[in-house]
Amino acid sequence: MPHAIQYDEYGPPEVLHVADVPELTAGPGKVRVAVRAAGVNPFDWKVRSGAFRQAFSVDFPNTPGSEFSGVIDQVGEGVARFAVGDEVLGRGSATYAEQAVVDPAGSELKPAGLSWEAAAALPVAVSAAYRVLVPLGLEAGQTLLVDGAAGGVGGILVQVARARGLEVIGTASERNHARLRELGATPVLYGEGLADRVRAVAPSGVDAAADLAGKGSLDTLVALTGDPARVVTIADTAGASRLGARSTGGSDQPPPDALAEAIGLVVDGRLRVPVGSVYPLAQAADAQRESESGRSDGRIILRVS
Repeated sequence: MPHAIQYDEYGPPEVLHVADVPELTAGPGKVRVAVRAAGVNPFDWKVRSGAFRQAFSVDFPNTPGSEFSGVIDQVGEGVARFAVGDEVLGRGSATYAEQAVVDPAGSELKPAGLSWEAAAALPVAVSAAYRVLVPLGLEAGQTLLVDGAAGGVGGILVQVARARGLEVIGTASERNHARLRELGATPVLYGEGLADRVRAVAPSGVDAAADLAGKGSLDTLVALTGDPARVVTIADTAGASRLGARSTGGSDQPPPDALAEAIGLVVDGRLRVPVGSVYPLAQAADAQRESESGRSDGRIILRVS
């Protein structure tokens, strides 16, 4: 029987365990994927902890996971886009598992030179980055401030913005400044005094800002841009509501071509995937524990097979 990570009740990371599960079948319009790697996201542990239980209930036992890379090993009736043996990456559900049944509309072919781990790190981060960037409508030469630029989403957003000809200022701890420079961003230290540091490196001002960290910076970002409509957050819904800034969450849809465009940037060498820690599937609890700590550098990945 295939293996999957499951939990039978809300709780700490220790509720996660390896379980034998029935073999899945790809129904009409679906494909089955032999999963090679799966991304670990804050949403996973927030659901597991019960933090979302009022708005997002789950049936137990539950298998976490919303992105994957792997090989299609079964194609359902009516699917013409993919064939058995195709290497793919994409969005799905219950992806902390050796098998996942997914909608091919959320998948793309994996470039041959991209590792399974890097491929699994793309879908969710790309979705978040494009949901932030595209609505701002920035043009080449304008300046974007990214608060929390060194994380998994931040690393993608910085590079996509640079590929579109934007100037990027990114906040991060000092140990990550060199990496941000490598990605093409001007680094500044986050925290108290942020506005002064940003004005020092961008005396002409910034055109828009993205809050990826949720560390109470929205007031400063609105002050720097001069307009709450020029600020988007993925981490502070309450602050956005209070200030009139934009907020976007995982239930919002990115532009339909976002993942394909990002993969094209990877192939062209203009987008490097920020993979941080990689854990074996059986250590999913450790992976979620690191995600929950907020101290990871880059995306956290489960290596499945």
